Amino acid sequence: MPEPIEVTNIKNNYKNKEYVLNAVSKQGDLLDYADDTLKDDEDVVKAALINNPEALEFVSDRLKANRDITYMSISKIGWTYCYIKNNLLDDKELLMDGLKVNGQILYYANSKMRSDKEVVMQAVKTKPIIIKYASEQLKEDKDIALEAMKHDKKCYEFLGKNIKQDEDIKKLLES
Repeated sequence: MPEPIEVTNIKNNYKNKEYVLNAVSKQGDLLDYADDTLKDDEDVVKAALINNPEALEFVSDRLKANRDITYMSISKIGWTYCYIKNNLLDDKELLMDGLKVNGQILYYANSKMRSDKEVVMQAVKTKPIIIKYASEQLKEDKDIALEAMKHDKKCYEFLGKNIKQDEDIKKLLES
């Protein structure tokens, strides 16, 4: 395992692209200490994200609006979806890739995505309890309710009142 880079060293070289690029290639979260111009440099940012997808937190707002950049992070760990900019919130493919690794990110999705059956189904497959953030209409959807309930009976609490009366749902709850 590579030796950690001293934070003091990165702070002293925070404007030096070559130094920062080398540092974030080994320890992506050091992007936090880089100059703002380097947080907006695609080469530096990509190197940081390859090393540590969580480094998306420290990326410039301009690059948080860049689909290719955000995909590098979201497709690996999902939860960094919370950092993307509004222009990407309707990108279903990006959201779906994140949901495959972390259904919790449905929480950060807009209402349009929370009303999309395919999106919500993917979310409950990796985090069943996230059904609580689905649209009211999809909380009544039998397919989604069954998927959530077969993994976690606690999801019953968040289902729509009508689907709670469904015989198949009741059987799952009792089993």
